[in-house]
Amino acid sequence: MSTTAAAPVRFVICGVGHIGRRHASFVQAHSAAELVALIDARPELQERLSTEFPGVPFFTSLTDYLAQGPLADVLTVATPNHLHAPQAIAGLRRGLHVVIEKPIALRKADAEDIVHTALQTGRLVFGVMQNRYSPPASWLKQIYEQGRLGQIYLVQINCFWNRDARYYQAGGWKGTLAQDGGTLFTQFSHFVDLLYWVFGDITNISARFRDFNHQQVTEFEDSGLVTFDLVRGGSGTLQYSTAVWDRNLESSLTVVAEHGSLRIGGQYMDKVEYCHLRDYQLPALPPTNPANDYGPYQGSAANHVQVIENVVDTVQKRGFATTNALEGLKVVEIIERIYSLK
Repeated sequence: MSTTAAAPVRFVICGVGHIGRRHASFVQAHSAAELVALIDARPELQERLSTEFPGVPFFTSLTDYLAQGPLADVLTVATPNHLHAPQAIAGLRRGLHVVIEKPIALRKADAEDIVHTALQTGRLVFGVMQNRYSPPASWLKQIYEQGRLGQIYLVQINCFWNRDARYYQAGGWKGTLAQDGGTLFTQFSHFVDLLYWVFGDITNISARFRDFNHQQVTEFEDSGLVTFDLVRGGSGTLQYSTAVWDRNLESSLTVVAEHGSLRIGGQYMDKVEYCHLRDYQLPALPPTNPANDYGPYQGSAANHVQVIENVVDTVQKRGFATTNALEGLKVVEIIERIYSLK
């Protein structure tokens, strides 16, 4: 067996806002990864980035980078939502694996294009669905697959967050229908992903949407009440809002099933708050990473370091992709089906 170390996996990051910079710093800190270029449409970022990531070349467009940039293995797309699909496809066509921030696209048809292009080019697509890396989520998936819950009766997801004018700033892409897509795409797609990842597809969807206090800051609803049946049996609800005053209230997932009930809660689904299952003792779970901190508002648990880890392991053929494009496509399709009821 060969003992030669694998060459470092070379990353180029497209979109160097808050999340893109996180990706860049995690890549830089990873012993088996290398940051080879940064791309952002805002030239004024170059000076700051050259201090933060010295020696890493900066490009103002993906086209420029693809024409003359240093070679890479992986393109990370962390740009506004509407650019995810076209930029990912451009990267795949140039032979790059791609990491796509959530959501992978705003339309099922665009997500299908990503999947087809990946198949044609033999490249990998990783969707960033960070909830999967939180210990309570992995635990839920495990006990579901072991059959410990028995038949699922009810699944309830609550996402009650604060996203006000501090987040939806005038003149930005967030809050616009064409570029953002809506609350379920930008804020809560990883909760839809968690639902699909653990419990499978949904059907018989009905929904109500309200816009309580976002008329001045977004072009879409701030709250929704969604009910559905699980294809594998059982029913569920997804209740969400970004109209919460001042700070996030919670995100939680409650399950009522044949062999017991459980609830994962906390502001970021970071703890098992209740678990009462037949012949089962809840084991001690590893701690959940702290939330992404954006200053005045908070995001979900900061699990990007595991995303980079998984990409490196998979590209170096030491592991398997935790999130693939087909699952990303399903999440886009489920959100599209919910939004078709508007």
